[in-house]
Amino acid sequence: MLTVTVSHKGQVVIPADIRRKLGITPGCQLDFHLEGNVIHAEVKRQLTPTLAEDGFGMLVCKKPGKRSLADFDVAQAMREGTDDRA
Repeated sequence: MLTVTVSHKGQVVIPADIRRKLGITPGCQLDFHLEGNVIHAEVKRQLTPTLAEDGFGMLVCKKPGKRSLADFDVAQAMREGTDDRA
């Protein structure tokens, strides 16, 4: 049995050993339910870690000439790529 302390914000830290065994990583969601005085927590969804390289080629800039990433407006490219007629 492991004991943790509740913060003034109502937060607790799940011990690292438990997080590793259950595959709990940042962004995972947990479902809580109460049974008497016992709190049950269940891993609802586990996220697969991704790398920046996984997104390579998702956005295409068709402007001719030499470009640098600093000149690229991601938000504008996404707006131009959406179809509002759907």
